[in-house]
Order: sequence, then structure tokens, then C-alpha cells
Amino acid sequence: MKLLITGICGFVGSRLALALKERIAELEVTGLDNLLRPGSEGNRTELAARNIKFIHGDLRMRSDVESLPACEWVIDAAANPSVLAGVDGKSSPRQLAEHNLGGTLNILEYCREHKAGLVLLSSSRVYSVRELAALPVRERNQALQLDSEQPLPQGVSSAGISESFSVGQPISLYGATKLSSEIMALEYGHTFGFPVWIDRCGVLAGAGQFGTAEQGIFSFWLHAHAARLPLRYIGFGGFGHQVRDAFHPEDLAALAETQIRRDPPAHPVYNVGGGASNSMSLAQLTAWCDARFGPHKPVSDHRSRPFDIPWVVMDYGRTAAELGWSPKRSITSILEEIETHVRINPGWLNRCGAL
Repeated sequence: MKLLITGICGFVGSRLALALKERIAELEVTGLDNLLRPGSEGNRTELAARNIKFIHGDLRMRSDVESLPACEWVIDAAANPSVLAGVDGKSSPRQLAEHNLGGTLNILEYCREHKAGLVLLSSSRVYSVRELAALPVRERNQALQLDSEQPLPQGVSSAGISESFSVGQPISLYGATKLSSEIMALEYGHTFGFPVWIDRCGVLAGAGQFGTAEQGIFSFWLHAHAARLPLRYIGFGGFGHQVRDAFHPEDLAALAETQIRRDPPAHPVYNVGGGASNSMSLAQLTAWCDARFGPHKPVSDHRSRPFDIPWVVMDYGRTAAELGWSPKRSITSILEEIETHVRINPGWLNRCGAL
């Protein structure tokens, strides 16, 4: 089987490539990356050592995509992954759309031409910011949790946010590019007869991630804490009680293998994440770091940021029921893996452009 992975020198793309090479015999992997993110060049050496072919190109350039070799499947892992993209002064809204939507359209044209199947990595950020911010929550053990005594909207339970939760705007410019990409992928697959899977991913985390405060928060927090860099609890009272779940790229690779070995159903959009058992607040994460690196207190910052939300846990119940998938890596094992990377790689955040 021949597989193309876009964004292959990023954290997710590279880990998927390596894991799938282990899982699937005789798999030939080719990857495309523009090496725009500092630190991505370092993954290129590891990929080459595993006989994974790297092509330097830009997904936004139609001519670069047209020159790619024919493959049977594509995993689209290329994106500007920050929810603040387009409003943070680091990229414009047009650049964001060109990266996340324009690049997807070029890959869809590739799939149409080669009749290649597509696994599109989408995001939990397609869900409504307004609805998520309005969820009834209460604090317990330094973490926000759903208030089960209050009425909950459709698509949310103690298990997390399901696929039926609202995708009504606003969802952020970033979320809009991902939701638009989902819609176009489904339409292309239906119109031109190639299989499409869409995985709405929660927070991916692990060693070697190019973590920032906007994405890759678990990796960023451990590296910054160990280096005694400034940390902030932003918004929600400045207590650090906001909660996210996390899962590992190895678990995402297991799902991708299942998907490329079967035909997708009529509604191939699935939530993927760590779930309630793999969730943690920033305050709890700080306590975990204090026990390993020594005390380091974040500063309380009461100012709110665009698109911040108090509680997001991905309910992967439908994925488990229909595809037999659940995350195998615990959040503790993920944090311990990152901790080892922190100790071996001082100055990591500088090298990967996170500061």
C-alpha cells in the first residue's frame, strides 16, 4: 500500500508516519512538508532512517501537489493549528485560509485525480465557541466539570462533546477553515467516488511536540515549567481550572489503520480524543509539574482571550462503538514521556520557535 502524508515533518505527521510503518507490512510512505515550522527539519532525519520518502513542497502550491506520486491513501495532517491564527498578528486571515482550506482543496483534487482515499484530520475547534462557553460548570479538585444538576444542550454529557454538538458560529477563523474543509472533503468524496474519513481530534500530545500556549499545551507547559519560564492562567478567574483532554499520536495511528482498511459509512465524521479519563486542568497539570520539577507558580491573568473555552472533553463513544477504537495511552504515560523529553532537551521551546 502507498500512503501520502501531508505535513509529514510536523509532530503529528511524523509520528503517524513512523507508527503506521510499524503497524502495516509493506507500507510505502511518502510525505510532503514545506518545513515552515522551526524544528520540523529535525524530524526529517528520523523519517529518512525509516525509509520514508520526503518531498519538500508547499500544499498551497497546486504545481507542488500535482507533481506528487500516485498513492492509494492520503492522511492530511498539514495545517496552521492555532485557534488564534488570523487574529494573533503572526498570520493573516488570508494566510490561514490558504494553509488550511486552500491546501485541503489541492489535496482533494489530488484524490479526485488518483482515486485516492482521504483521512482528513480535523479539530474539536469546529464546535461552537458560544455554546461551549455557555456550558454549566462548577469547580471540583481544582478543575471545572459539568454541572449535572443543570440542563445540558444536545451533544454533551459527562463523557464529553459528541459529534451532534452544535457547530454554529462563532467557531473561530481557524475552526471555520477546518469545518469548511470537512464539508468540501465530504462533497468531493461523494461526487467523485473516493472514500473519505474525517477525524475531529482533541489535543494531541507527546514527546517532541512543537508546543505553544495556543496548541500543544501539555508539551509547552512541561517544557516552560521545567525551564522556569513565565506561565499564565488566562481568563476564567485566573485559577487555571479550565480542562482539556489529551491523547497520543500512536492511538491516532491505530484509528487511521482501521479506517484505511475499510469503507467509510454514510456519515464518516468521528470524534477522537482522550476522553474524560484523560482530562486535566492547568492547575492539576501545574501540580504534576511541581512534583517533578519543583514549585513554579503561574501568574493569574484575568483577561479573556478570543475563543478560549472552560471545558472541552471529546466523547469518542461513537468511534468506539462503530470502529472499536479507544485510546490506549493514559494521560500519565503521555506526561511521563514528555517529561523524559524535557530532561533530555533543555531549550526545546526556543529551538522549535515556541517563544
